Amino acid sequence: MIRVEELTKNFGSRRAIDNLSFEARQGEILGFLGPNGAGKTTTMRILTGYMPPSSGTATIAGYDVVADSLNVRKRVGYLPETVPLYTDMTVFDYLKFMSDLRHLPNAEDAVAETLEQVGLIDRAEGYIGNLSKGMRQRVGLAQALLHKPEVLILDEPTIGLDPAQIIEVRNVIREVGQERTVLLSTHILSEAQQLCDRILIINKGKIVVEDTPENLQSRLTGAERVQLRVRGETADLVQKISQMKGIQTVQGISEGLLEFQFAPGNDLRPEVARLVIQSNSDLLEMRSINLSLEEIFLQLTRDEAELAGEGE
Repeated sequence: MIRVEELTKNFGSRRAIDNLSFEARQGEILGFLGPNGAGKTTTMRILTGYMPPSSGTATIAGYDVVADSLNVRKRVGYLPETVPLYTDMTVFDYLKFMSDLRHLPNAEDAVAETLEQVGLIDRAEGYIGNLSKGMRQRVGLAQALLHKPEVLILDEPTIGLDPAQIIEVRNVIREVGQERTVLLSTHILSEAQQLCDRILIINKGKIVVEDTPENLQSRLTGAERVQLRVRGETADLVQKISQMKGIQTVQGISEGLLEFQFAPGNDLRPEVARLVIQSNSDLLEMRSINLSLEEIFLQLTRDEAELAGEGE
C-alpha cells in the first residue's frame, strides 16, 4: 500500500506539492487527477525514489521512500509518462535486460509471461525503434510489471494508444488492481471513471477532493437532472413544468428535447410524465443525467481558483 503524510516539495521559491496526505490500499486503483503543473508527476517521482521530498513522509508497502529506497524500488513498478527505452534492442532483449537488472529468477519465463499479459508476444523479436508510440507504451508497461510489484505507479498509461489498445491496457490494469495497489495518473477523465475505485483530484499542489467517482457525482450535483424527449415542440411543456412545485429549473434544449431539475429525495419524474401525457404530447424518453467527471473536475478546479482569487 501507499501512505503519504504531509508531503511537500519545493523547487526554489515554487512549491510544487503542498502538504499532501493520502493512502492507497492493497487491491485498490486510486486515480490521481489534476491539470498540468498540479504536482502529480512530482508526487509520483518522490514515491518511486527519483527525488526526495522537501518535507513530510511517504511509505510504500511499509518502507520509507527515502530511508529504505532500495526496498521501495523492489516493490514498485513505475511507468513514467515518457518511457525511457533502448530503441536498438528487441522487445525481448530489453525486457530480459530489465529482468537481469532486477536479478529475477527464471528471467526468460518472466519476460514471456509479461509479454503475453500486455499483448506483445508477436512483437518480441521486433526492434523497439521500429514500434509505434502505442506499442512502445506497452513495452514500458511490461517493464513495470516484470517483477510482479506490490505497488504499480502509472503516469498516463494509455497515452498514444489506439482505442483497441486502450481497452487491452485497461483490462491489464483492472486485473493487476485486484491484488495490488495501483496509483494511476491520467488526463482521460472517463478512464478514471471506468477504472478507479477512488479518485484524488489535486490542484496547485494541494488535494481538492478525494472520493469514489459515484460519491463525487452525488456530492456535487446538488440536484437531480432529468432529460425529457417528446415529439414536437417543447415551449408549452417548459412553461407548464416550470410551474410545478419542487421544480428548480427547466429549459428547452432543442426541438423535442428539454431538461428539468429537482431537489434530491423529491423525485418528480412520475408527475412530469403524467403532465406530458395530459398535455397530449408523446413521451419518447426520460432519463437521469449525472455530472460527468469532466464537469466535476472543472467545477472543483474552478472553485479552487476562485477561492484563491478571493483571498488575494
